[in-house]
Amino acid sequence: MTASRSRGRRLAVLTAGVALSVSLSPVSAPSDAAPPPDTASRLGAERQVLAISLDGFNPRLLKKLGRTGAPNLTKLFRTGASTRNARSQVEMTVTLPNHTSQLTGRRIDAAEGGHGVVWNDDKPIRPDTIQEAAGGDVDSIFTQVDAAGGSTALFATESKFSLFKASWPDAVDRSTILQDRDHDVTVAARRDLLRNDRAFTFIHLGALDEAGHAKGWLSRTYLKAGRLIDAQIGILLKAIRDHAKLHDVVIVLTADHGGEPGARGHSVPTNLENYRIPFVVWGPGVDKGDLYEMNPTYADPGEERIEFEGTQPIRNGDLANLSAHLLGLSAVPGSLWGADQSLTWTN
Repeated sequence: MTASRSRGRRLAVLTAGVALSVSLSPVSAPSDAAPPPDTASRLGAERQVLAISLDGFNPRLLKKLGRTGAPNLTKLFRTGASTRNARSQVEMTVTLPNHTSQLTGRRIDAAEGGHGVVWNDDKPIRPDTIQEAAGGDVDSIFTQVDAAGGSTALFATESKFSLFKASWPDAVDRSTILQDRDHDVTVAARRDLLRNDRAFTFIHLGALDEAGHAKGWLSRTYLKAGRLIDAQIGILLKAIRDHAKLHDVVIVLTADHGGEPGARGHSVPTNLENYRIPFVVWGPGVDKGDLYEMNPTYADPGEERIEFEGTQPIRNGDLANLSAHLLGLSAVPGSLWGADQSLTWTN
């Protein structure tokens, strides 16, 4: 764990307009192109972004638990801009590669401009950084916020997430990893939100994935883990409700992958239950509604997997550039998903 730096989240940002169509062309801006420090916020108001990834979250969980079993998740999906039919990464439906895509906006395959993280553990034989895996510079939502003068934090329940601090040591101001301790991670994140002035906070909670691997997706153990996760979301929502300094928090919640009911793995990328995930945006200024209806330049994929050609579905990789957009920042250099920042949260 690293000590947080006492830096505000007031951001100096670019004022470029947002394109109207989804582009799959990587952003060509150099990685060291920081916004000028005296530029006013394009959005005209400050926000904090709280990004939450629920590892192994099959959207069927919401129906199984209902409003009684998952009141807090239900609130987010019913009162925010949401879909239960977003997509994971095309190449792989495993944890570390998908979370790297969430933070960088890149696909996985390094030969195609991706981040190159194709492993899912923290064994010593692995590359030390994402840059090493990609064979070049890799930016992220952390580096975008840092370049604009904002502060960031990461909280996770898997030791392999130490890769992110190692890759962006100056841009991740605090990294707290507590193995398999979802409640402790949530409490630490809540405390940090109240004590510090972050622009971007990322939280990973892993209980659903652990339960799925142990007893199967949508098993009784998995549903129990779902109630536990919902309680952690409740802790965060209560803090946001009760403390004025958090009234500007916008939550972006998604998952790295799902899992087939009864199965104890999720590594087959062509399995619908593995690649179908949720995506929700919730908070001040966010309209209630279906994200696909709000975003006609994206296409609801039905049950299709959808590769890289044609109109794209909403993906977990959209998290980085949506978060940047919410903060009034330009897209992450080198990113693919959502690089035109057209994904909106309003009707």
